[in-house]
Amino acid sequence: MRASSFGSSSKRSDYNRTFDLPDALQDAGDYGVGGAMLPIFLNDLRHEESQDLIEVTLELDADSVVLCNVTPTARTNCTGNEAGEDLSGTSPSTTSRITRKFPWLTSPSRRTTSSDIEEQTISDREARKMKAKLARTTSSAQQALKGLRFISKNTARTRVSDDLWKTVESRFESLANDGLLCREDFGECIGMVDSKEFAVGIFDALARRRGQKVTRITKEELYDFWLQLSDQSFDARLQIFFDMADSNEDGRITRAEVQELIMLSASANKLSKLQERAEEYASLIMEELDPENLGYIELWQLETLLLQRDTYMDYSRPLSMPSVGWSPNRSSFRPKTVVSRVISKLRRFILEKLQRGWILLLWVAAMAWLFYWKFNQYRNKAAFRVMGYCLCAAKGAAETVKLNMALVLLPVCRNTLTWLRSTRARLFVPFDDNLYFHKIIASAIVVGIFIHAASHLTCDFPLLINSSPEEFAIISSDFNYNKPTYKDFISGIEGVTGISMVILMAISFTLATNRFRKNVVRLPPPLNRLTGFNAFWYSHHLLGVVYVLLLIHGTFMYLVHKWYQKTTWMYITVPLLLYVAERSLRTCRSEHYSVKILKVSVLPGNVFSLIMLKPPGFKYRSGQYIFLQCPSISPFEWHPFSITSAPGDDYLSVHIRTVGDWTQELKRVYSESTDSATTIGRAKFGQSGHMNQRSLPRLLVDGPYGAPAQDYRNYDVLLLVGLGIGATPFISILRDLLNNTRNIDEQTDSNTETSVSDDSLNSFASSNMMPNGRKKMQRTRCAHFYWVTREPASFEWFKGVMEEVAEMDLKGVIEMHNYLTSVYEEGDARSTLLTMVQALNHAKHGVDILSGTRVRTHFARPNWKEVFTKIASKYPCATVGVFYCGLPVLAKELRNLSRELSHKTSTRFDFHKEYF
Repeated sequence: MRASSFGSSSKRSDYNRTFDLPDALQDAGDYGVGGAMLPIFLNDLRHEESQDLIEVTLELDADSVVLCNVTPTARTNCTGNEAGEDLSGTSPSTTSRITRKFPWLTSPSRRTTSSDIEEQTISDREARKMKAKLARTTSSAQQALKGLRFISKNTARTRVSDDLWKTVESRFESLANDGLLCREDFGECIGMVDSKEFAVGIFDALARRRGQKVTRITKEELYDFWLQLSDQSFDARLQIFFDMADSNEDGRITRAEVQELIMLSASANKLSKLQERAEEYASLIMEELDPENLGYIELWQLETLLLQRDTYMDYSRPLSMPSVGWSPNRSSFRPKTVVSRVISKLRRFILEKLQRGWILLLWVAAMAWLFYWKFNQYRNKAAFRVMGYCLCAAKGAAETVKLNMALVLLPVCRNTLTWLRSTRARLFVPFDDNLYFHKIIASAIVVGIFIHAASHLTCDFPLLINSSPEEFAIISSDFNYNKPTYKDFISGIEGVTGISMVILMAISFTLATNRFRKNVVRLPPPLNRLTGFNAFWYSHHLLGVVYVLLLIHGTFMYLVHKWYQKTTWMYITVPLLLYVAERSLRTCRSEHYSVKILKVSVLPGNVFSLIMLKPPGFKYRSGQYIFLQCPSISPFEWHPFSITSAPGDDYLSVHIRTVGDWTQELKRVYSESTDSATTIGRAKFGQSGHMNQRSLPRLLVDGPYGAPAQDYRNYDVLLLVGLGIGATPFISILRDLLNNTRNIDEQTDSNTETSVSDDSLNSFASSNMMPNGRKKMQRTRCAHFYWVTREPASFEWFKGVMEEVAEMDLKGVIEMHNYLTSVYEEGDARSTLLTMVQALNHAKHGVDILSGTRVRTHFARPNWKEVFTKIASKYPCATVGVFYCGLPVLAKELRNLSRELSHKTSTRFDFHKEYF
């Protein structure tokens, strides 16, 4: 074998060599791809061509080797004939085999023909197809099957196939006209009420498979369609999904058809932004599945995409979830010994029940003792012989009302509770349940008033009026020796004050119920003003009049004459003075904390943010909240909002959702007053604009006030769960956690004290110092933030914060998870393609297609049990603080999971909640 010589050139070398192959290499089977294996491969070709000699012309360049020609040499065969034919006569694809075996021989030169390129491209795709078939396993197909469902997962789980068809059949009977179901009603019939366009695509695909192009179908045809949709075979479902895109039935999907399917999926999930960028995402899929750039993909390539779904998802996860990978840690589970199990359960029971239980038990015991004491006291009086046990019951109930009228004020003394949260009292008193106790005590007041009033009006008053002169003589001195009438009881000071208190409290308590306070009750005008927060707020101030009437009522009470026996003032004086002092402090402090507005940002989803200059001396902790008042809107209304800035920032920020009259008016006032200074879009913290303060209404701040999330430093690991706007208190925690971590790193690197401003020092100290002045150690190791929202636009609220966290969080301290519940769950056919687009885009660009950040967005709701299990396995023997802010509907599930996993594992979960 020999190689031809080349023309001389300064850049090219003359190369002429005959390869003498050793016998040991004659039968080599694996040629590899390196240049050193070329002689072996050519030697093998020689054997295959019956010892014919071929001449290989190679062009050696400075940095490449080009295969120029392969031709047979003149050789006489065994019959004496000369074999000078072209090599193609004996081996049609020898050149192609050499170039495929040694791709480094090929370079983009003018000698490469288009037919060679096409042959190479097709060959590469065939090789990938063969590899994909070999890689497919039963387990991967089963996994992919979960990601391609045309029937709702929840529906399929709760009903068997026959029951599902009966439901579809009943819908057909109600929707069909003359026994035929219209194409537009197909979605409603099979249960895709909100995805009719997507259902029409399924209808057309199934009709094309039958060779039909119809707009109406019979029940038999519907049943055939239903059987195909409910088929449990992955190949059957895949074919339907492929046929939806393959509108021309050529067995190939082009870029335009992929784009159309993406737009259809985005429309079904109401994602308008994805529809606008459908062309870009179609190119992304084609780039992944069509590397040969043939302009189309086939069924096996779509199959590969779905089979490798988890691979794409896992590849994209590390960019947004640094620690999602986990392995079951057996050490996290409880020891199996009986003694340790009993001790553990007892400890958990005490920790879970003691805080709330001992207070409730003490409260009930106090009421029971007071009732018994007063009941027994009047039982031994002369009046008992006239009015009997009715009088004892009325007086016993009155004593509990006095106690509860005093206690009901304590849970709403916010400044006092905020101070107590920073003391060791938080270990014994559940300050998170302050409003719960407030409502429970109010309910006890209602019960006490009912017993007291009913006993008087229906029992002991009639007994006294109808008593004989001899019986009345026993107590006549208590009534100035004049026997009263029923009208005297009602029109006297005691009766007027008592009835007035009942009426005012009935109004206040009724308008404070959830149905009235949250506008659930719809009343016609003008009665509609009795519902909503304003009605609750103003009616609650009627209780101030109630306390005055209560003091009067207790002073002029019957059967008691000595001042020290009239105990009403003894119960309520201290709590009432404390509450009045708190309200006075609020008024004075709000005048001092009149803030300067730096920036107003109008955000999507009826949300806007206010960035204010932090008042001098204003200290707060992450997780706390403030009250805002705008006197130009209402000089009496104060509304609470969580702080979204970190204690170390030199500004104060809140995010406000417009859900009522006051917030809507506040948004209108500040957005119209700022005009050009208003930012439409997302808030970028730390960039304050220059605004004309003279044109802005005055804004007063009161606070800060304590909230459950402010104690996050007491835990090793944080699990933060926010629903919608409920993410606001946790944004401050994330920023504070990163700032403190960065400060610790800087101090560790420099080992010297850094100079900071007094304001920064005070802010840092407010969240890092104990009440006694000692420095508080940084206990929290990491945080898991789960944000669940319905609107894709919600991600714009904290987009800047998420980007900042992603850039600053070099150690993976924070793990962020976004969940969009308005999109169909991952696995539904309507979101399958979107899931793959999302994973591909995140893997390639590191950006989520929905939030526009590095934090990847999941579809539907989180599997909370799986979330808790992963955290328990990853952090054995750790204390996890579970903080939730949102609607009450999810709080019960999170609380139960916290208890369950605390019992089953060595990880302790402490649940805290706050509602909005």
